[in-house]
Amino acid sequence: MIMNEKTIERNRIFKGRVLEYVVDTVKLDDGSISTREMVFHPGGVGVICIDDEGYAYLVRQFRKPYDEVLLEIPAGKLDPGEEPIVCGKRELAEETGYTAGNFVSLGQFYPSVGYSNEVLHIFMATELQKGEAAPDDGEFVDIEKIHMSKLFDMVMKGEIKDGKTIAAVLKAKEILGN
Repeated sequence: MIMNEKTIERNRIFKGRVLEYVVDTVKLDDGSISTREMVFHPGGVGVICIDDEGYAYLVRQFRKPYDEVLLEIPAGKLDPGEEPIVCGKRELAEETGYTAGNFVSLGQFYPSVGYSNEVLHIFMATELQKGEAAPDDGEFVDIEKIHMSKLFDMVMKGEIKDGKTIAAVLKAKEILGN
């Protein structure tokens, strides 16, 4: 069965600094009409950085949509036309102070397919070199060093709630074999 939806009309509800919210009127395969509420996002990059001893460096920060502090891999929004690897290197340095001699792509995924077009790219960074963190204005993060074996256990126990971090930990564990 071919599944497709033809957009009949797009109504832009809001366009902000990062997000755009639209409602499309669509025609379905069976001829019926429906609406789709969508959030457009420029995409982002997350980096799991792991030192030679198997420790990952994560950031703990407050996330307003959930009104809680979450533990996450360093990550950020792609700038227009920016390559994901460039964004990943920038975000890693800004949030943790680390740079890396080796970056490996762990792929990309769609975090919220029901309502958003956001694409997240994930990298694993190794051969780390310490520098000074320089978070963006208004960005407050604490850096935590956690061994990959413990981090994997935290994911499996549901202690890590951030999707990009869960995906990065599981993919990195598979690649590293530990």
